[in-house]
Amino acid sequence: MKNQRETEITEPAAPERRNSRLRKTLAWVAVALVLAGILALGYRPRAARARKLAASNQAERHALPAVTVVPVKEAPAETELELPGNVQALTETALFARADGYIKRRLVDIGDRVKTGQLLAEIESPELDQQIHEAQASLQRARSSLRQAEASFSQAQANLGLAEVTARRWLRLAARGVLSEQDGDEKRAALEARKADAAAAEAAVQGARENVTANEATVQRLLELRSFRQVRAPFAGVITARNIDVGSLVSAGSSSSLRELFRLAQTHTLRVFVNVPQSEVAGIKPGMPCSVGVEEYRDEKFQGRVTRTANALETSSRTLLTEVQVVNRNGALLPGMYATVRFKIRRASPPLLIPSAAFRNTEEGPMVAVLKEDSSVHLQPVRLGRDYGAQMEVIDGLRPGQKLITNWTDEIREGTHVKSVAAAKPAAPRAGGQVK
Repeated sequence: MKNQRETEITEPAAPERRNSRLRKTLAWVAVALVLAGILALGYRPRAARARKLAASNQAERHALPAVTVVPVKEAPAETELELPGNVQALTETALFARADGYIKRRLVDIGDRVKTGQLLAEIESPELDQQIHEAQASLQRARSSLRQAEASFSQAQANLGLAEVTARRWLRLAARGVLSEQDGDEKRAALEARKADAAAAEAAVQGARENVTANEATVQRLLELRSFRQVRAPFAGVITARNIDVGSLVSAGSSSSLRELFRLAQTHTLRVFVNVPQSEVAGIKPGMPCSVGVEEYRDEKFQGRVTRTANALETSSRTLLTEVQVVNRNGALLPGMYATVRFKIRRASPPLLIPSAAFRNTEEGPMVAVLKEDSSVHLQPVRLGRDYGAQMEVIDGLRPGQKLITNWTDEIREGTHVKSVAAAKPAAPRAGGQVK
């Protein structure tokens, strides 16, 4: 009974287990089909993209490199040359003392503008006054000696006249036999002695006169030296240095060991010295106009003119020293300033201009990539001139109108065929925005 009941219970459970396994199998199959469908849907666009990319890469491998070309242009005949310069006064001099002594008065200081002949300082020199008194006394003694010599000369001339008369009389009497020949010879000898005395007196007068002249010159020199106690301006200008004050001891002279009293500069016209490079020397001529600018007055240009050149290049820098004069009407420019001088030079044979991006420095020197008429590349060596930043001058190696490649890459070599494209134009700025 028990076995029969168990058999009745287990018989209906077998079909249920089979159905359960079938449902699980069907569920797994359904999941697999769904996953297969999802994979199939994702694979198709990826495969299409891969095929398109491969085709594009293959087309790119067979396509010509695209390059941007620009034509070679001739530089303008008139170019602007900008060079640094040093501003100096037209005339500048150091004033030294011409007399020894102490500064009695100082009437000017640095920055003061003075006129020609204006009194700058006074020197007190008591030793010089004493020398003048001594020289004047010596002059008086010399004049007294001259008067004595003149009196002696007058007396010698009178004695000579008397001796001449006496000698004539005695010689006549001796000739008649009244007197002996000895007496006549004595009077003749006395006459010769009086002549010698007169000549000596005349020489003494001449010496006394020369002594007076020398003493007069000494007095005049000391009087002129006394006038140098007043230090005056030799020309109109501005005092740029003052090295003395009241009571300072000064000595006459202008050696390096002596102290200068003042330094005076003439600033109504200034000189600007510039060094012109050898390549631009041919365009610089005396008389040509130019403009002078300084950093402190950016909006103001001072008109100048080339006055002279050194007519010889400095061997160390191969530059020509050039002087430019500029009128300093408002006094804005000061000696010692750093200035920029701009020349407008007209060239008889202007060089060619190329973009700076169009050349490369190679082992063989500067090179450019020239696009030939058959769209092939030729690497051309060139000789460069001035560098303007975005552009370069070419002195030799190119012709006007030739096309140069500006985006020169490593794949561009001699003989490479390329495809030229137009250069991209810069975007115009939008109102209220920036160029992107």
